[in-house]
Amino acid sequence: MIRYIARRLILLGPLLVGITFVSWAAIQLAPGSGDYFQSLVLQYPQISPATIEGLRARFGMDQPPWIQYLRWLWSIVHLDFGLSFAYQVPVTWLIGSRALNTLLLSITSMVAAWALAIPVGIYSAVHQYSVADGALNVSAFVAISVPSFFSALLLLYAAFWTHLLPLQGLTSVTYDVLPWWGKVLDVGWHLILPTIALGVFSVGGLMRYMRNNLLDVLRADYLKTARAKGLTERRVILRHAVRNAINPLVTLFGFELGGLLSGAAFVENVLGYPGLGRLILEAVLKKDVFVVMGSLLLGSVLLILGNLAADILLAVADPRIRYD
Repeated sequence: MIRYIARRLILLGPLLVGITFVSWAAIQLAPGSGDYFQSLVLQYPQISPATIEGLRARFGMDQPPWIQYLRWLWSIVHLDFGLSFAYQVPVTWLIGSRALNTLLLSITSMVAAWALAIPVGIYSAVHQYSVADGALNVSAFVAISVPSFFSALLLLYAAFWTHLLPLQGLTSVTYDVLPWWGKVLDVGWHLILPTIALGVFSVGGLMRYMRNNLLDVLRADYLKTARAKGLTERRVILRHAVRNAINPLVTLFGFELGGLLSGAAFVENVLGYPGLGRLILEAVLKKDVFVVMGSLLLGSVLLILGNLAADILLAVADPRIRYD
């Protein structure tokens, strides 16, 4: 296992180089009215061409695209993500100030979704074809059909009319004067709405995975043998069936981690959440290349490490799996 993890980590560098190269090429080939500095000319016609050229030279954007990419890649090796065109601050600080908020939202959403989906999926499989199973399946299909941004709009509308939850932001205006426990409660209160939009509405798909996997396992011969030995039905299901049925969901965990960032982008923009998703959208619209590349690099690292963590957890959950 240690050798397997070491090989995966060694391949992380070349894989990230390939991802960033394709991303850079896609940004350069994207249709539009030019780069960030050309958009400045459209916004502020009084800016002289010499000033624009000076700005391009300052950020190294006066070079051919392949040289720009190599210079950016060399700076990444030294943990320098460059300077944001629009904000005039280091990209590392800019992404770091937003990434923690998105990471907090992603973790709470994933924990809420998995904590709800797995027990519901187990209950639905054990009570197959019952009224409760039919209601849960209908609810799951509805949840799968509703996109995250539309569910965020519905929740925003409900919160507006009920006044039960805050509509936007991560903290209240009185956050700075609150005690430490009040700050924790305030952040948690503001996280309820985006967590429901991003996490709870993804329960449908996870619940269906768990239900179908468990139904396949419940028909296995070794469970009949376990029952014949006198084990209680609860022990047979929780100790033997669930442990084998959950393996495909562990594999799905890695993709869920990377997918949450893209889903968070829609939810953050709809609900006004100060996360990385809003920053990426603003950077794309402003053609702030270094911010876009830094955000894509962070998402790629999370996706790769998420899949590595899923493989390790799969080996822990199933002793039959060995990465030799």
